[in-house]
Order: sequence, then structure tokens, then C-alpha cells
Amino acid sequence: MISILQRGDGSIRRESASALFRISHLFLLFFILLIVSGCHYASGASTTLKDDGKAVFKRVAVFPFQRVSPGDVDVKTVRCPVCGLVFRTEASAHHAEKVVEELFLDRLLSQKAVAVIPPDRVGGIYERVTAGLFKADILEVSKKVGSELEADGVVVGYVYRYRERKGYSYSVEKPASVAFEIHLIRVRDGVVVWRGIFDKTQTSLTENIFLISSFFKQGGKWVTARELAAEGVDEILKDFPGLKLPKE
Repeated sequence: MISILQRGDGSIRRESASALFRISHLFLLFFILLIVSGCHYASGASTTLKDDGKAVFKRVAVFPFQRVSPGDVDVKTVRCPVCGLVFRTEASAHHAEKVVEELFLDRLLSQKAVAVIPPDRVGGIYERVTAGLFKADILEVSKKVGSELEADGVVVGYVYRYRERKGYSYSVEKPASVAFEIHLIRVRDGVVVWRGIFDKTQTSLTENIFLISSFFKQGGKWVTARELAAEGVDEILKDFPGLKLPKE
């Protein structure tokens, strides 16, 4: 009910309407504060596809993924062995490359679009081909190994950063941070026909209110490094040649 008060000059003031207006603004402010206390991701995922998306592969060999670290502890960046792109790095878990490799393989195999030769079969041939080489050219190695395995393409993956969340899903001292890069190399000519890059650090929404979608995507929680890596694999595989993954 709206209370109506009569002033001395005959004007009418709607006290309750004014109070409701103030309350609605308070609720709006409270909702915004809830959102900005959530989390989002800095940086993101990107892919590069050559041949205008017409690259076709029936049989793909996956090299064992590698964790790339700087030789000097004071150096905070590393360079991609394939394309030379520079990434920020830090000490990563020793199993990091295996985690990303497993996530990638699981999603690729689930599509059943191409025949996949797994790393445990490729690893031995890779070691034999590179044995005695001081510095192996990854493109040439890919051609040789791929030819022996009668593969159309070779996948190589590098993990540059895999920092685990320090804290809990509702509160952290340090958030998860992951950076990796995956290349698909055509065996017949050693050309990189596809590249997927993922580089993200989860941070609070107060730093960027425009990335609100990530807040809802992860339920407003602080994710683990594995969960963050899984998101990255899903994102970059949407443009992998031959796969029919849904795009948001």
C-alpha cells in the first residue's frame, strides 16, 4: 500500500514509492557486487588453420607432449620450438604435459573422425629418429616419424605453464594458470596446417566486468589447473581439421 501525505502547500508526496525506489537500487547494487566478486579468465584460446579449412587427415600420429622450461631459473619466458612464439612460464607440475596430453587424446578419440596413433606407440620411433641429434628440427622429425607410421599428419604439443590453484573452489591465494600449444603438421611436406593456443589465468571479475560469461560457465568457482586445461582443449579442438565439434 502507498501512503499519501498532504503537505501544507497542497502537494502530495508518495513516501512508500520513494522507499521502494531506494530499495530496488540497493538490490541492484547488491547483485552487481555478487557478480564482481566472482571469477573470469585472462587471455584465452586461439587457433590458426591453413588450406582454408580443407586439410584432410585420415591417420594422425600424436607425439608425446613435452613440458618446456627455461634453462635459467631467472628467465620467465620460453619460446615455442615450432613457431617461435613467446610464452610466460613458471615452475610447473612434473605431470603437466601428461595431463594435457590425456585431455587432448580423450577428446580427439571420442570424435572418431580420424585414426589416431597414440603417444605410447609413437614415442619409441621418435626417440630412435632423434637419437644422437644435438638439436632436432621438429618439422623434419615429424616427416620421418610420420612416414614410418604411414600417417597423414603428426600432432606435437608443448606445455609452457601449469600452475595449480592454491586454495579452494570458493577462495584462493593464487588461481590456476595454464598455457599450452598444439600443432598439426602435414607429413608429406612438413607444413604446419593447424595450431591451437591456450593461455589463461583465472582472476576475479573485479579486474574485468566484461568477462562475466566465464563466471557463469564455471559456476562462479575457482577451478583447478586440470579443469582450466580441459576448457582449453575443448576450445581449440573446435577448429581441428576434420572434427565436427559444436561452436558457441
